Amino acid sequence: MERNFIEALEHRRSHYAISAAMSASEEEIVKVIDRIMLAMPSAYNSQSSRVVLLMGVHHICLWGIVKQALAKRVTSEVFVGTRTKIDTCFAAGCGTVLFYEDMDVVAKLKEQFALYADKFDEYSAHTSAMHQIAIWTALEDLGFGCSLQHYNPLIDSNVARQWNIPSSWKLIAQMPFGTPLQVPDTKAQHLPLSERRLIFSE
Repeated sequence: MERNFIEALEHRRSHYAISAAMSASEEEIVKVIDRIMLAMPSAYNSQSSRVVLLMGVHHICLWGIVKQALAKRVTSEVFVGTRTKIDTCFAAGCGTVLFYEDMDVVAKLKEQFALYADKFDEYSAHTSAMHQIAIWTALEDLGFGCSLQHYNPLIDSNVARQWNIPSSWKLIAQMPFGTPLQVPDTKAQHLPLSERRLIFSE
């Protein structure tokens, strides 16, 4: 469903009940991600963001890696609930988007613009965040439900080995997606906008 930009942002929510049903084709998903990557701004046009799309068995493999990593770090009693959450909220979907930042690009910017060297990690985070919200919103507009997860750095090395991820790529976040099975709860009460923004005008 196509919405205008603000409508799409307003519609974006975290979905934890998803299925592997496809509301759009893999080709459509790739096309949307590619368009976003070409459109997103970045500091000094660094284009430091990287995306890995895992579909089908690759998606299932990722969440298997997550479960293996967590099983080594929590008690067996706690892991029962952890495994259920992963299986029903994340692995149950049809795909996952992995968000990376190429730290070689960031390092070169630090060398090239030494005066701002201490800021480029922050700029890199900004660039990744823009890619995350844009892809999340676009996938929702294709009919998918998504959530944003952060199992890094626990899974970084195993994921890198499994899919031959370049060593300079730093894993930032994981976004599982699938067809929503229920409508999310109403958002918690917003803070008054008067406490969140200032306006100065003539």
